[in-house]
Amino acid sequence: MLRGAGSDITLESVVEARRRIEGAVLRTPLLLSPGLSAELRARVLLKCENLQHVGAFKARGACNAVFHLTPEEASAGVATHSSGNHAAALARAAALRGIAAHVVMPRNSSEPKLEAVRRFGIEPILCEPTAEARQAKADEVVAETGATLIHPYDDPRVIAGQGTVGLEIDEQAQELDAVIVPVGGGGLLSGCLAALKACRPRLAVYGAEPEWADDAYRSLRTGMIQMPTRYDSIADGLRTCLGKLTFPIIQRLVDDILLADEDSIRAATRLMAQRARVVAEPSGAVPLACLMRHRDRFEGKTVALVVSGGNFDVARMAEW
Repeated sequence: MLRGAGSDITLESVVEARRRIEGAVLRTPLLLSPGLSAELRARVLLKCENLQHVGAFKARGACNAVFHLTPEEASAGVATHSSGNHAAALARAAALRGIAAHVVMPRNSSEPKLEAVRRFGIEPILCEPTAEARQAKADEVVAETGATLIHPYDDPRVIAGQGTVGLEIDEQAQELDAVIVPVGGGGLLSGCLAALKACRPRLAVYGAEPEWADDAYRSLRTGMIQMPTRYDSIADGLRTCLGKLTFPIIQRLVDDILLADEDSIRAATRLMAQRARVVAEPSGAVPLACLMRHRDRFEGKTVALVVSGGNFDVARMAEW
């Protein structure tokens, strides 16, 4: 059992989440990439959450949280703040349950992610691109509407839902030495840790983070949650700080947090498309960027990379 700020995240809660969201999310493939394997001298597996509904793993946690609500809670709708993928995921989950959703997004969210929310008939409520501004606006919306706040990562229902990625990896990979998972707020990483470390205690699990958003790296080393110092990494889904629930799990179980610079993230996004024919947004390519940077550590090993999402601005990629 993994305890964090009074809430329990267990393998059983992740298994229960999988039962709850079955049919609402996809079991995504774990693909061997011969091209990346040859390039990096390791056996590279890609967990393709870019193929998930709304193009990201966030569909899992959002569905689990929304489907978990009582009828009374659901009747007032749901609210959240998100840089994009959780926003669309919550909008979709709310639509599946037939309830209202209110979505707060930073002003610098990418246009494709804004449009993804609008496709569900919801106009994003824009705010300044800081963690404090996002939370403050979301609190304001909740006070006005009575909606239930579904935090994008610091919610045990969300964490358990994201942990189903780890369950699938465990079932899909017979041989596995390491897993590298993107980390922003830590919902995906903490959920995967809860599942994978329970199933395979000796498996090495790493977080992958941009140097320009290295708060998880600093938090692990100082023993206290650190705030981001800038909010302009191209890996826009990883700009948030760790949560009170996610940090204790990560602190206890993660093997390390690896960092990648912006040029490496761009290169990894291109390489994944060229060598693996996998479309990843920059946040989803950060694990590959970290593998490229630390290739000596993983040489000769079987490594699974979680491609967390595939939503990106084509025009921006063309500029690279």
